[in-house]
Amino acid sequence: MPKDAAVPPRQRMRADARRNVDRIVAAAGAVIAEHGADASLEEVARRAGVGSATLHRHFPSRQALLETVFRGRVEALCAKADDLLSDPDPGEALFAWLRAVGAHAVANRGLGASLMRGDPALGSSCHDMVINAGDALLARARAAGVVRPGIAITHLLKLVSAIALATEHEPDGPAEADRMLAIAIDGVRAS
Repeated sequence: MPKDAAVPPRQRMRADARRNVDRIVAAAGAVIAEHGADASLEEVARRAGVGSATLHRHFPSRQALLETVFRGRVEALCAKADDLLSDPDPGEALFAWLRAVGAHAVANRGLGASLMRGDPALGSSCHDMVINAGDALLARARAAGVVRPGIAITHLLKLVSAIALATEHEPDGPAEADRMLAIAIDGVRAS
């Protein structure tokens, strides 16, 4: 077996290639936030400061690029949930994470749905990661008696997703989504 076979492909890249990938992923995230998951790949390449051939060498399909952008963001959401597990206020930890999920949904217009069409396995695995992360926070909040009984993490995630969908085309979408989520959170709190 070659000595670098166990090293992930990204770690085997030259430094300039890694920088190009990082710039492409960052640019793709920004373009998706502005134009949705069907954004122009040429615009992504232009903003990243690379040629179209460089983009396609690292990401042979739109799907491959979307998967990289989406997985990184989902992993960040899950890491935030892990960090919030040590918050002394379980209710506020859950609500802070739900606001982060809302911001994620607003910033990634159509990305989750686009991935489910292309690779249901990736969409499903990311979905499972989010469910598990949120479930841990909800369990703490439920044990502390700060959320109404009978609420499942899937209910909360559907609510956040619906709010993001309802506000994604508004000029002040993120702020409106946050206002609507605050109203919903008041309904989730235990009386």
